[in-house]
Amino acid sequence: MRVLVVEDEPSLAATVAGGLRGEGMAVDVCHDGATGWETATVHDYDVIVLDRDLPVLHGDRVCRLLVEDPGVHARVLMLTAAGGLEDRVAGLDLGADDYLAKPFAYPELVARVRALGRRARPAAPPLLRAAGLEVDTVRRAAFRDGRQVALSPKELGVLEELLRADGAPLSAVHLIEKVWDAHLDPFSGVLKVVVHGLRRKLGDPAVIETVPGQGYRVRAGEGA
Repeated sequence: MRVLVVEDEPSLAATVAGGLRGEGMAVDVCHDGATGWETATVHDYDVIVLDRDLPVLHGDRVCRLLVEDPGVHARVLMLTAAGGLEDRVAGLDLGADDYLAKPFAYPELVARVRALGRRARPAAPPLLRAAGLEVDTVRRAAFRDGRQVALSPKELGVLEELLRADGAPLSAVHLIEKVWDAHLDPFSGVLKVVVHGLRRKLGDPAVIETVPGQGYRVRAGEGA
């Protein structure tokens, strides 16, 4: 899952981003509404955590722009220091998918982000299975033929995306967009290193293949 955090308090933004990264998510951070809006239109996010009281461009305006843009498919979780009923209704009326008042319990934020992430894309079962592989998306655990395999967050993210594709090849651009944040140089070769490590850890026979000119996929015909 890829998340954009738009929050003008640097310490809070860093805390939220760091915690979400610890949950295996790719996270980008912006500190004003204008930059947040521009970033949201450049990258493909699943969830945008949007502070309401933002400088340069107010969060209300950002939310409306996001909702009205047909090219933006991310779900919006709006944060605000005002937690009254009228404020919650106003936030939802702007088009936000969810609303969370500050201060908030961090586990609740994570749960809400995960719930919105599931709505951002076509629903997938909590257990993804193919070719003797299994990823438990709730426990963040991977298995090969019933044996748990210790994977890094990026390896697990790549494997989850490949299993979600149900045998269709995924381009390097897609995998980088979904698993890494905006700081990754797409020409760095990091994806190849992660795929190599993933193949090594999953063992033989190899189940992740390279499709020339298209990317990577879970090999077909290896059994369910």
